[in-house]
Amino acid sequence: MRILFFITMCVFLTACSGVKVLPTESADGVDWAKYKTFDFYQVDASGDTISAQFASGIDVLKQAIAQEMKQRGYVQQAAQPDLLINIGLVVKEQVQTRQTDWRTDGAPRYMGQRNYSWKSEEIEVGRYREGTVTVHVVDAARKQMLWKGGAKGIIPDKQKQLPALATEAMKELFSKYPGKVL
Repeated sequence: MRILFFITMCVFLTACSGVKVLPTESADGVDWAKYKTFDFYQVDASGDTISAQFASGIDVLKQAIAQEMKQRGYVQQAAQPDLLINIGLVVKEQVQTRQTDWRTDGAPRYMGQRNYSWKSEEIEVGRYREGTVTVHVVDAARKQMLWKGGAKGIIPDKQKQLPALATEAMKELFSKYPGKVL
């Protein structure tokens, strides 16, 4: 029985991806072959809610996006690129809860006074960060958005795991990208 449970969990965990790609949109009638170069918009973030790792997280995303664009034949160029890429990032701390149950949490062994009462309630069992990244690809000369997409997933606690997650997320997201592929 334990072996069956273990095999089932392994199949379930390997089948599930940590990244969910959101719906993408593309402008109509775009001649993707005419675009050769790309670069990124300047990412400005301020405020007391910006973490110390924000800049390094954006850099990791830029590297993953640049890798996908280069695989599609684009060249990164800072001076007058054909395409500009805008990155949006939202990170929320989420609380994981569970509902208490009389059978597991409420059955008293000793009630003492007869004025005892028990109510089911939500209790915290963990915290995690969920991130949503949006990518807008813009015609730099005309300032017109050509494609947009997004992905969301759980952000790992360990910074060293972030590049692998960003690479996986951008690979899945850019599988929906209509531009050229080498």
